[in-house]
Amino acid sequence: MTLAGSDAGNSTRSFDGLRVLDFSTTIAGPHCTRMLADMGAEVVKIETEEGETMRSRPPLRNNCSTAFGQLNIGKRSLILDLKSPGGIEVVRRLVAKADVLVENFRPGVMRRLKLDFASLRELNPRLIYCSISGYGQTGPSAELPAYAPVIHAASGYEMAHLAYQPGRSRPDYCGIYHADVLTGVYAFGAISAALYQRRASHQGQHIDVSMLESMLTLTLSELQWSQFEVKPTQRPMFGPIETSDGYVMVAIASEKTFQSLMKVIGHPEWVGDPRFAIYSDRRENWGSLMEGVEAWSRTVPTVKCLAALNEQGVPSSAYRTVAEALKDPQLAHRGALTEVEDGGGTFKVLNLPFRMSGASVSAARRMSTLGEHTLAYLKETGLSEDEIAGFAGKPPMAARG
Repeated sequence: MTLAGSDAGNSTRSFDGLRVLDFSTTIAGPHCTRMLADMGAEVVKIETEEGETMRSRPPLRNNCSTAFGQLNIGKRSLILDLKSPGGIEVVRRLVAKADVLVENFRPGVMRRLKLDFASLRELNPRLIYCSISGYGQTGPSAELPAYAPVIHAASGYEMAHLAYQPGRSRPDYCGIYHADVLTGVYAFGAISAALYQRRASHQGQHIDVSMLESMLTLTLSELQWSQFEVKPTQRPMFGPIETSDGYVMVAIASEKTFQSLMKVIGHPEWVGDPRFAIYSDRRENWGSLMEGVEAWSRTVPTVKCLAALNEQGVPSSAYRTVAEALKDPQLAHRGALTEVEDGGGTFKVLNLPFRMSGASVSAARRMSTLGEHTLAYLKETGLSEDEIAGFAGKPPMAARG
């Protein structure tokens, strides 16, 4: 099958010919499989007749969610009832020809459906089966319900972040689901590694991805300090620096950067000042240093502040909204966004943040409708026209938004 809306002009994609069965929902799993789709894999998203919950998440236009589209563009849509013997049988037939299966049900669900790795590897020994869960597939916490905000708290990430907020005692609210996106990326990497290994072994394997462990990878220095009774040394906290009309982030990450910044703010003599000359002393007097920087930055608008910093090679940026960031000419230069279409019209999605000299990496142009490819895949499994017509007691839905 050729997916309508695919970028036919790009002849080489890293995962061309790869078939992925996607049972995942919400963010982590779909983010992983969207990455596979962008690199050429045929991703078959298996849903119920109602569709997965993200289809109803705003922004909505004509009942079509762009949030869902961002995560699922380029996938084919197959409606199946996994509670029916017929639906399970169709999955088993599809598994026989699949390369990868991704699921993020609570541990134990796929086993009860007899769709776990142990059951399916008999049908397809080359199957790479990726399970994404909050805490892993086994262990004392395995069956606990988990969403990204819960994992943020459980991993220590939120309290680690709080430690860098002077005067704060209550953890922040975080509406950006780092754990979901990060876990999806780790799942993508593990699947890619398993595919490479399969070239030599000719065997599939089970991949068990934990959101908790994924999130812990963000706390690099905190993870190390937590193992010892010594109190962590206070390290400098970068930005924000106030300007006359906003805020700027300045990162003083090297001696050269420090010296350049002192030149910008008009205090080159501070390079030899005993309070700041040595990095360890600079850490102890960080507040005084930042007061000196802001004494200058508050006198100039953000645009002039950035121009002066950039001229001296000091890493810096204005604090931007996402809408402002998307207008950055650098993103247009790299083709970071692709305009796609669904039943509500057009919208833009991010392409993957890397480019490859020997392969195309880009999103498809059109969003599949719910159940659009059901009939084609049912035929592929060998069901007769009569069986298809009677499947689940009625013909499959083929054009739901």
